[in-house]
Amino acid sequence: MTLEQTFAFAVIALMMAAFMWGRFRYDLVACCSLLLALALGIVPFDKAFSGFSDDIVIIVGSALLVSAAVARSGIVNVAVKRFFPNLTAMRAQLALLLVSVAVLSAFIKNIGALAIMMPLAFQFARKSGAPASKFLMPMAFAALLGGLMTQIGTSPNIVVSRMRQEITGESFTMFDFTPVGATLAVCGILFMLFFNRIVPKRGNNNASIEESLEAAPYSSDATVEEGSSSVGKSLNEVLRNGDGEVIATAVIRGNAHLRPLPDIVLQAHDTILMEGTAGGLDKVVSAAGLALSGKPILLERGEDGEISAIEAVVGTESRLVDLSARSIGLFHSYGINLLAVSRQGQHLREKLSEVRLRPGDLIVIQGNDRTLPSLLPELGLLPLAQREILLGAPRRAMIPVLILVAAMAATAFGIVPVATGFFAAAVAMVLFKTVPLREAYAALDGPILVMLAALIPVSDSLRTTGASELIAEWLGAVAVHLPPFGAIALILLTAMAVTPFLNNAATVLVMAPIAASFAATLGYRPEAFLMAVAIGAGCDFLTPVGHQCNTLVMGPGGYRFSDYPRVGLPLSVLIVIVSVPALLAVWPVR
Repeated sequence: MTLEQTFAFAVIALMMAAFMWGRFRYDLVACCSLLLALALGIVPFDKAFSGFSDDIVIIVGSALLVSAAVARSGIVNVAVKRFFPNLTAMRAQLALLLVSVAVLSAFIKNIGALAIMMPLAFQFARKSGAPASKFLMPMAFAALLGGLMTQIGTSPNIVVSRMRQEITGESFTMFDFTPVGATLAVCGILFMLFFNRIVPKRGNNNASIEESLEAAPYSSDATVEEGSSSVGKSLNEVLRNGDGEVIATAVIRGNAHLRPLPDIVLQAHDTILMEGTAGGLDKVVSAAGLALSGKPILLERGEDGEISAIEAVVGTESRLVDLSARSIGLFHSYGINLLAVSRQGQHLREKLSEVRLRPGDLIVIQGNDRTLPSLLPELGLLPLAQREILLGAPRRAMIPVLILVAAMAATAFGIVPVATGFFAAAVAMVLFKTVPLREAYAALDGPILVMLAALIPVSDSLRTTGASELIAEWLGAVAVHLPPFGAIALILLTAMAVTPFLNNAATVLVMAPIAASFAATLGYRPEAFLMAVAIGAGCDFLTPVGHQCNTLVMGPGGYRFSDYPRVGLPLSVLIVIVSVPALLAVWPVR
């Protein structure tokens, strides 16, 4: 072993120990590891920041933005209400998510399948009361397992097919992977369903302020317009869209205030006085097709900015004190709408436009995001911590879905590479204003991207120093003396161990020739060994950095580095136990 190889193993070991310790944040650990690798000379200075241009970083960042756009569109909430209105049990929700992600991953890029389904996971988490972390990591693992089922499901399968053609003159076909891959996917999904208790309960550490603000109950009103889907429906049906976060305090019909009985049938022009969280109110208004208080705000041609809503507190010296939105002519005077009011300990019983504001009231106002900041001090309003308020925001429900479908089709048919397809989709989301530009960068999750970019050159040092070839030599010395099931298991385990530090396609390129030579030396057919390499390279459950699906859920799920082996290690053992006999049954070695 050379000195450089020793340094490469040492840096990887220290990095893994720091990740497992959890004392320092993962992006800081990754940056320190990169600096140490530079100081020891195992990463050249001209390659230090090559990770920032790597396709994986582009794919993960773009997928985060695309997923945020799909979530913001409200299409997921509408789909849940329509197709799974009574799906509240956490295990049933998890089963639906895992099966859907696995099936999608068999035919489209697994990170794309995960990005499509992540917003649904957050919807289910709110509905069942379970933390999103109980859904996201199992979904990432299901995406990896689903990719094993077809030739196009994951890049290791494509690469290993090419390797078989080079070795035997015959490539694997589309569904040659299905018998073993489907068996593993089913076993993995059952494992994550019945042993979900080992999945950690975490919260998104970046969302603590938002969660405390979200708990504030707002009062608002919305009108049932002519032709609305809510006409003829009961009040209970409409409020059900709020997932229990919204109650009605009255229904105004003409000049009459009606009691908010659950079975009251809504008519056109009824105004519903509601109370609930900002998110809950938004779900009711958008799903039921109601019109919020105030007039539509339209941007003039060529006018900069976007229509958005912000939260603010009415100050003691505010010119709005003791005035209502109607009396001051809030829209005509300032071009803004009052969407909701929260008053500590009180339930408002009148239309929002008639509520006289008091010092300390928490309000949501809507307007042009370019002019709102200057209006706040003029009106004597104190802005709260910034968070995304969707109440009253314009929706383009189908545009994000169409963009994502187009990107997935372009990558599936090989028209563009995956990184290009996802990057184009992310840019299109911003161009079509499905995600406001101010929120696009927040969706990218900088710490995750920095961690990935810093780790790519560090992990590549195993290859550049020849350490990966050294591993192959050690492996060869051991595997020659093993029976077929032992040799296959060793190949599988080694591929699983190596793929967090090489990308999965590189793992196949390194391991497939070794596996084929084992088979030839022992007088066996190579198919089972090549399949073992593909399975091992496609099943990285042990770290958040070995596959972009694992990385994608790390930030939103609030996971720690040590959470991945906690769930991934027993799942990896199960995969080895199931796959070895399955491979020998489907692909006999003689």
